[in-house]
Amino acid sequence: MKIVDAKVIICCPGRNFVTLKITTEDGLYGLGDATLNGRELAVASYLSDHVVPLLIGRDARRIEDNWQYFYKGAYWRRGPVTMASIAAVDAALWDIKAKSLNTPLYQLLGGASRDAVLVYGHASGHDVEDTVKAVAQFQKSGYKAIRAQSGIPGLASTYGVHSGSGHYEPAEKDAPPENVWSSEAYMTFIPTLFARLRKEFGEELHLLHDVHHRLTPIEAGRVGKSLEPYHLFWMEDPTPAELQESFQLIRQHTTTPIAVGEVFNSIFDCQQLIQEQLIDYIRATVVHAGGISHLRRIANFAELYQVRTGCHGATDLSPVCMGAALHFDLSVHNFGIQEYMPHTSETDKVFPHAYSFRDGVMHPGDEPGHGVDIDEALAAKYPYQRAYLPVNRKSDGTMHNW
Repeated sequence: MKIVDAKVIICCPGRNFVTLKITTEDGLYGLGDATLNGRELAVASYLSDHVVPLLIGRDARRIEDNWQYFYKGAYWRRGPVTMASIAAVDAALWDIKAKSLNTPLYQLLGGASRDAVLVYGHASGHDVEDTVKAVAQFQKSGYKAIRAQSGIPGLASTYGVHSGSGHYEPAEKDAPPENVWSSEAYMTFIPTLFARLRKEFGEELHLLHDVHHRLTPIEAGRVGKSLEPYHLFWMEDPTPAELQESFQLIRQHTTTPIAVGEVFNSIFDCQQLIQEQLIDYIRATVVHAGGISHLRRIANFAELYQVRTGCHGATDLSPVCMGAALHFDLSVHNFGIQEYMPHTSETDKVFPHAYSFRDGVMHPGDEPGHGVDIDEALAAKYPYQRAYLPVNRKSDGTMHNW
């Protein structure tokens, strides 16, 4: 089953996506997501200039060998651009293999370990009461797990807080906007939000929160401890994770579960965090962590230490990645939860898919492959538009983590 064609498709039906389409001599094709938010063209170039020429003539069935070829053969290993490119190849090859056997992808990953995939949605508001209303709306829509974010008094803008009535998309056209941040204001405010949410919604609803790398380890420990009475499902990205041992300090001060890893691109980014049980959920993704093949390695390693998966699933991942992720989620034994932000109607039309949401859970569907396709003619009507995520500064002007 030789590969005879591979091409990179870039489109922007509301936001930018990079898709790799691989076609075999049998006429089968598979799709892989290669989107890297704010650096999409870097991955597109890596694929077009360096990966696609090497794909032609290779056996599409040799998924593991192809993965190692593009990982070890490049010499310059890891990094978000390289791993997103490898991920696209990997997902497309799994898609082809499942299609060739006329079976949904999860059946090739060991079959279903559960009936459906628990997902969480994003509720936010400009203040506490707005967030309460948003959580109520998500609960009414069937969500059993909801991430709650709120505007912080004194700050003009806050990560994760919806600025309009449409889909939440933090990336903005042209130059990145600059936000102002105060960790002190945040740490004082955030326990009041979850006290109010528990008072309103009781104890059964799963509540999650994203700190978004904003705190030092000791600050994160303080926030985690202050949130313990409200038993969050998790506190996400409490501090930047480049220094993995820093999470030891957080663990010393709180039992609030910790989730991290949406920016990780290999097992080495989370090795110490998992091995020393410094986190409870690993949030690495199909597209950013080298594809299904490598994400399975991360999950298998995490299972040894009772760390569960909680894959990133915001709209900076295309429906192709969401479809692949749901097959992974359905199959992996130590699954925890899946983030789910619905795409725009324009995106859904460009990427028709078999996956579905109902009553707080999702299923990838039983179409052969990962169940997501692309309408290339429609995609061509949405050309790339440069966009960047915001940058963050403290109130005194110091650059900070966004």
